[in-house]
Amino acid sequence: MSLIKRNVVVRDFPKSIVCLTEESVEVLYALGRSELIVGVSAFVERPKEAKKKKRVCAFTSANLKKIVSMNADLILGFSDIQKDIARDLIAMGQNVFIANHRSVEGILNYISMLGHMIGEGEKTSSYIEELENKISMARARASEFKHRPKVYIEEWDNPLICGIQWFSEIVEICGGEVIHMDKSMNSLATDRFITNEEVVAANPDIIFACWCGKKVVFNHIYEREGYTEISAVKNAQVFELKPEIFLQPGPAPIVSGIDQLLDIFEKYQELYK
Repeated sequence: MSLIKRNVVVRDFPKSIVCLTEESVEVLYALGRSELIVGVSAFVERPKEAKKKKRVCAFTSANLKKIVSMNADLILGFSDIQKDIARDLIAMGQNVFIANHRSVEGILNYISMLGHMIGEGEKTSSYIEELENKISMARARASEFKHRPKVYIEEWDNPLICGIQWFSEIVEICGGEVIHMDKSMNSLATDRFITNEEVVAANPDIIFACWCGKKVVFNHIYEREGYTEISAVKNAQVFELKPEIFLQPGPAPIVSGIDQLLDIFEKYQELYK
């Protein structure tokens, strides 16, 4: 069997894109190609200018007829949760790409893929280098912290769901020790359930509450059985973090999340002075 090497020539890059989730929007803006976006999710927050784009979907539902009427060259989505939307759009003759990464490395790979899909390989390489430099900076700064706090990340309150992998990895990059890292490695939310008893037994020094789609009610956390004995509660180290930053499977947790976490961990060091 012989292998024939040949150059693959892309005849035409996408000229119009529908973004079913937020991360693709932020990447396209970062690469200077926002004009490609013809439709976005109703939950889009970053950047603010993206809110002016036509809204075509929520996370698990979409206006399929509206999307099809846009005649987009490419539709971008995320995760198995959007598989039904993707299936229906494909059946209607649409070109759909669904990413399903969970790690920081996966985020960087996704950005690389998307950048090359629109013909912006050079810009994408530069952008990824910026993000990698930010991560390296965070590691260097975190290495100077004398105390590495144990951290519990709460993504949902009923049932309790602990933080997804990229969120947990960012926390550890910035100097925290995630108490549920083994659970965080699981891609499905149902595999990241955690009990009150497990949290109390781990006695986290810091709690990050990042409830997807609703505001955190702090009293609901403080009033849980055994939580008054947790160091994070005793020392007022329970923080609400924005899901549009930390639960976005794109640049946001790196671009904006790292600085927030480093500031929190730096202030935590003062408890030991």
